[in-house]
Amino acid sequence: LSSFIVTDIETCPFGDVPNHWAYEAVKYVYANSLMQGTDEATFAPDENMTRAMLVTMLYRADGEPEVETVNSFGDIKENAWYEKAVLWAKENGIVNGVTETEFSPDSDITREQIATIMHRYAKYKGDDVESGKNTNILSYNDSDSISDYAKASLQWANGIGLINGKTESTLNPLDNATRAEAATIFYRFVKANLISTQN
Repeated sequence: LSSFIVTDIETCPFGDVPNHWAYEAVKYVYANSLMQGTDEATFAPDENMTRAMLVTMLYRADGEPEVETVNSFGDIKENAWYEKAVLWAKENGIVNGVTETEFSPDSDITREQIATIMHRYAKYKGDDVESGKNTNILSYNDSDSISDYAKASLQWANGIGLINGKTESTLNPLDNATRAEAATIFYRFVKANLISTQN
């Protein structure tokens, strides 16, 4: 990363996160305006993360730059809250559509899909993505369920500590990722980059 988001707050206003395992990550993404609540008092950490939510978080983290790409997705409505984020992510090779003409913004995103998108985002930011590439994810009992396109990205994400196994023996690559998981993955990504620049 060329710059880091380091804003922090003592507490956040959501009543459903103080005792949640992802509290620090939720507090972080809220403090830095990367994710909002589902309403003023609720974050809904255990609800599924959608494709639109994820690219919007990354777009906000990148400072919401201007977008020049023309919308080619028929399911992205003009002026939708995620329109610019999707076009930015497509423009920079961070995401693809599910087809050439559909993005499927409201579809839940899986753990392996988040790994893939974060891997592309790291490349876009100019990060060293060689770290973790030798991680043996085949040691997980469910490694045969990892999609071919996601294997290298999951190796990287697991190797640098962004995505751990749900248990000691399972990675659960096809599980839908929750809002808490997405917040935590990005929080770990920023911390990993901060540490690497200080070493």
